[in-house]
Amino acid sequence: MKEKVIKEIEQKMASILNNEQKEKLREVLLYTFFNIEVTNMKDELIEDTTDYAQLFISAKRIEGCSERTLNYYETTINNMIEKINKKVNCIETEDLRNYLSEYQAKNNCSKVTIDNVRRILSSYFAWLEDEDYIVKSPVRRIHKVKANQTVKETYTDEELEEMRDACTEIRDLAMIDFLSSTGVRVGELVKLDKVDVNMQERSCVVLGKGGKEREVYFDARTKIHLQNYLNTRTDNNSALFVSLLKPYDRLKISGVEIRLRELGRKTNIRKVHPHKFRRTMATKAIDKGMPIEQVQVLLGHRKIDTTLQYAMVNQNNVRNSHKRFIC
Repeated sequence: MKEKVIKEIEQKMASILNNEQKEKLREVLLYTFFNIEVTNMKDELIEDTTDYAQLFISAKRIEGCSERTLNYYETTINNMIEKINKKVNCIETEDLRNYLSEYQAKNNCSKVTIDNVRRILSSYFAWLEDEDYIVKSPVRRIHKVKANQTVKETYTDEELEEMRDACTEIRDLAMIDFLSSTGVRVGELVKLDKVDVNMQERSCVVLGKGGKEREVYFDARTKIHLQNYLNTRTDNNSALFVSLLKPYDRLKISGVEIRLRELGRKTNIRKVHPHKFRRTMATKAIDKGMPIEQVQVLLGHRKIDTTLQYAMVNQNNVRNSHKRFIC
């Protein structure tokens, strides 16, 4: 109860004090209340019905985050709040450490997944601190979860051909070629309209993360298959890719993922999903000598470190380079 009183006072003073003054206030409160036992505290003093999670989501929406990202943020934060069951300004570092530990054990998730949860909670509490809703983020002392760096798989040329041969719909063939040729995100793919594509230049403009537009390019084979697909269309939908059945709605992310999983089962290819096409394109581009800065532009990455994580350099090329430059 004593800690609740202290936190409540800190909360009320947060908006008018700087960081140094907040720390001094806490020292004074801890000293003052050291020999005092608080046995009762009126509910109205600590009652706070503000939905801070929704305020945070609204702020992120204004910053340009996609609805899919916002839903992930909201679910992650609400799960934490429900599990810990404390007022937001009473949540402590140990509460979050215990929550993350139990979450990992219960869901048997990877270190990468648990670090994603940590990052979202860190962003949430840092925002609360910046907005003076809390004195200090309890996530500050929870460090990044170190995960093993594994070489992520890419598609071989043979696997891409097998998937093309397994396509029974011209739409799926065009979609596979488009993903492997442009390296676009699946979220960017489903947002594309027919007018965004320049067949003459074999290019199109996609709307990436943060509402940033960029130009991407596709090869001649993709152009032919894309034209063939569009020529078979009888609908009036403006979307570049639509469902196979009436009313021919714009294809959704889940629709692309389901279709690719079906192709994976049909061809016995492991882990067939949209993002793997993106990684494959980046790897091939670097292996063939494209400067990493240009790959970064094609993929729409803000930081070049992200591009390096996507591009897994072919080990055969490393071996050949070693023989050429070292041996």
